[in-house]
Amino acid sequence: MQRILSLFLLSVLIVACVPVAPAGTIPENNAAGSAAEETPATAEEPASEEGALEPVHADFDPANFTNATVIDNEWSPLLPGMQWVYEGESLDGDEMVSHRIEFTVTDLTKEIDGVRAVVAWVVDIMNGEEIVESELSFYAQDDQGAVWYLGEYPEEYEEGELVAAPTWISGMEEAKAGVKMVKDPQVGQTVYFQGWGPAVEWSDFGIVKEFADEVCVPVDCYQDVLVIDETSLDEVEAGAFQQKFYARGIGNMHVEWTGEDANQETLDMVEFVAQIDAETMADVRALALEQEARAYENSPDVYGATTPME
Repeated sequence: MQRILSLFLLSVLIVACVPVAPAGTIPENNAAGSAAEETPATAEEPASEEGALEPVHADFDPANFTNATVIDNEWSPLLPGMQWVYEGESLDGDEMVSHRIEFTVTDLTKEIDGVRAVVAWVVDIMNGEEIVESELSFYAQDDQGAVWYLGEYPEEYEEGELVAAPTWISGMEEAKAGVKMVKDPQVGQTVYFQGWGPAVEWSDFGIVKEFADEVCVPVDCYQDVLVIDETSLDEVEAGAFQQKFYARGIGNMHVEWTGEDANQETLDMVEFVAQIDAETMADVRALALEQEARAYENSPDVYGATTPME
């Protein structure tokens, strides 16, 4: 735990040295294409063979989230205090560099598009010490047990300087919530967008590929592992996929790539904590709240229209 805390302190120092970009100075991408036809997230009918890579938008209804902050989906549990640490490597330019991701579920929540969402705080570290991204991401579980993604506020850094914050929040600028994990994933079922942020060209979706008999990472070996091929509308045209491996009761525990993935990222779960201690949670909460304060400055038109986390 001491190693994780040292990186938390490092992120504080980096952020403290980075001036907040004035409102409207962070570049935004052009809008993506129009949304696909909406269908219910609970649909279990198999996708047609010729339309297998054509994702659809699940029907998002705030009334279907009566206990949204209790995310206990067996394939993707996101309970306050859970923490995953991943280590591996990815391509940076023309060389492979070390890569570390720390994903922590905070005890904060935020109302988004009529739904109370859980707040996760994610730190992305390259070369052992350079923080390249720090992100607030928002999740909720519907009454059928599916985990939804409601948006994100990422801060992207280059050499310690904030260069972009491509924010999308469900219900704003035509953005839509999407399904991250259905309750009972099966090969051949309907493919759903994991979210939709046309203003920043965010169009990720996942396809259930298979169930692997056993996958081992430094933490443990897991059986009957769910494998999902993730991509986006832009990446799928190039045949680029990020493969994510999920174990029951744990969530994502391994990452690979296939096709023409530009990042060529491989990650193993090297630490999993079911409940971080109170001191660590306090540190995470403080850093998440500091990042939200910057979000109101850096994304006044989108994040600035939301109510604060609590």
